[in-house]
Amino acid sequence: MNNRVYDIVALGELLIDFTPCGVSETGMKMVEMNPGGAVANVLCAASRLGLSTGFIGKVGEDAHGRYLRAKLCEYGVEPVGLIASEEAPTTLAFVDIDDNGERSFSFIRDPGADTLLRADELSDEVLSRARVLHVGSLSMTAEPSRSATLEAIRRAKAAGALITYDPNYRELLWSGEEEAVKQMRSLLPLADMVKISDNEAVLLTGKESPVEALGVLTDMGIKCAVVTVGADGAYVGAGGETALVESFRRDAVDTTGAGDAFWGGFLTSFIRDGADIESITLESAVKHTRFGCAVAACCVMKRGAMPAMPDEAAVASMLEE
Repeated sequence: MNNRVYDIVALGELLIDFTPCGVSETGMKMVEMNPGGAVANVLCAASRLGLSTGFIGKVGEDAHGRYLRAKLCEYGVEPVGLIASEEAPTTLAFVDIDDNGERSFSFIRDPGADTLLRADELSDEVLSRARVLHVGSLSMTAEPSRSATLEAIRRAKAAGALITYDPNYRELLWSGEEEAVKQMRSLLPLADMVKISDNEAVLLTGKESPVEALGVLTDMGIKCAVVTVGADGAYVGAGGETALVESFRRDAVDTTGAGDAFWGGFLTSFIRDGADIESITLESAVKHTRFGCAVAACCVMKRGAMPAMPDEAAVASMLEE
């Protein structure tokens, strides 16, 4: 293990997204095999923008798992805590995209290797070198990954890391909505910053209004919260104030990974500013949100998640428009 400090370490799912890519000469729908997983996508977005990142999770000891490890390395994410499991295969997701570029999902994950990460497999050396630990909610769907997630948060906090959280509701991966809400809510009070979509905001706060949802989140002690509202942009709350940051309007080819691209961009801007959560203001949070919106706009113009993450030049060009 080296002594590198990681700007962001993420724990959670790493999987294959099978994404539509046209029709064959015989009229059959074709798909391409893209690396994915929400928390891993965030790391790829940040890595493409120059941050140092590390991933913690499990894949199967199979061809898909080896492919994903190679892709993380290709995109600049260090697989410092990636374990290959012989107990279960790599999780697979099948993405269907409608005429507006919006997605629906089905999964092969019963169980998937990502759910089998154990707390005793976590590396203190990795967690103690993270400036930010980012987690999602799919690692909370089952044990032992649920306990591993909570333990990683505890250890990272003890070492001085900030905790960021993006609840990601996938109905098919939970035993029921009540259990999903319970587990997804359980991480909110542990987070310093939260990014949540408008649908998940209603589910977890009970508030239809993004501004009211931000109020619920900040009342929990979350210092900066963002509610994304798709093509309309994002509402951000910090320092007791809120604002709407409009998106960069682009024709979407594929929205897979757009929210992850946004959060990778937001965190990149936040970390470059010094990552001082105690003194974050609405003005600085708006700047980070706008940067995130630019990253997301670049992402949706290509297919896939990780392969679509933009570099600094593409984001700078978007911000100039």
